[in-house]
Amino acid sequence: MSNFPIERFKGLKTPFYYYNMALLERTLNEAVKHSSKYGFEIHYALKANVNTPILEMIKEKGLGADCVSGNEVKKALKIGFTPDHIAFAGVGKSDEEIFLGLEHDIFSFNCESGEEIKVINELAQQKGKKARVALRINPNVNANTHKYITTGLEENKFGINPWELEDVFELVKSCENIELIGIHFHIGSQITDLGVFKNLCSRVNHFNKWFMDRGMILPHINVGGGLGVDYHHPDDNPICDFETYFGIFNEFLELRPSQKLHFELGRALVGQCGSLISKVLYVKKGINTNFAILDAGMTELIRPALYQSYHRIDNLTSNSNDKLRYDVVGPICESSDCFGKALLLPETERGDLMAIRTTGAYGEVMASQYNLRDIVQAEYSE
Repeated sequence: MSNFPIERFKGLKTPFYYYNMALLERTLNEAVKHSSKYGFEIHYALKANVNTPILEMIKEKGLGADCVSGNEVKKALKIGFTPDHIAFAGVGKSDEEIFLGLEHDIFSFNCESGEEIKVINELAQQKGKKARVALRINPNVNANTHKYITTGLEENKFGINPWELEDVFELVKSCENIELIGIHFHIGSQITDLGVFKNLCSRVNHFNKWFMDRGMILPHINVGGGLGVDYHHPDDNPICDFETYFGIFNEFLELRPSQKLHFELGRALVGQCGSLISKVLYVKKGINTNFAILDAGMTELIRPALYQSYHRIDNLTSNSNDKLRYDVVGPICESSDCFGKALLLPETERGDLMAIRTTGAYGEVMASQYNLRDIVQAEYSE
């Protein structure tokens, strides 16, 4: 089990998010090491976690920013990410958000439809600007992940479908305030089958050639992110296999010398550095199981309720050698407020501290105040 500062935790109000900043730094160093040897550029996906100290460290490591809302763009700018390294994706950008990107002359708008291109062109014309855009193409690659976080199939709402591409390409050429700088792909999240990325490379090669056949060598290719983390064994595999991941794209993607490859990693960078620390309020004896009722709930970590996701749970303070089965649940008035069922844990009692692991991505950033609960704070390794 990771080395948590348990004595320090005992003096803190629970629940709280705990971030191991040393692990975050090691993870970022590994990602930069293996991407930079190929000249690849990483844009950190802010939607995974927008905690300020985390963003500051990511910016200091030289990564760019991948944003999916105007407020994420504002946050990236406030942290100090330079506009020429900010990509703005998302299927439904408002006029206000587009004006924000134009005002700051961001690196690119990743466009997902012909209608969006028309709007950006019109708004750019109003401001006397030229908007750099990348076309998000739906490659119809199955990411083999949860249906809610699969984004690259024809049935998903994201991206331009292949049969639309000719019309969209002609539209772009007719827009005087649009500069086409690249193509963009993103097939899903929490992908652990790395063979999926080989399939993506094949599709990217196909579309890259499609543009070259029409006389365009686009300077930027963005293959998104999606690299998964090991939720079951966070101590054995705290850092993703970035060497293999980036090596796949180096081997199978057919770039021209003038083309630069971009990635949008989020969870793979921040997922393992975070834990949700919670206190046991009550232990309730059941017929077939026991219930460990925590002071953290789905308001602090919604992934198990939303995606039926697994997070390892450790009892940090029990000294018992006896193991019992527990349903680990929260205090929210919903049956879905459950972090894990029939988990084998050391005998647990009121006041024990529990660590719900691998919550650095899509934990704090998805918190809510349902049941009028307080938004909890974050603590960091010293």
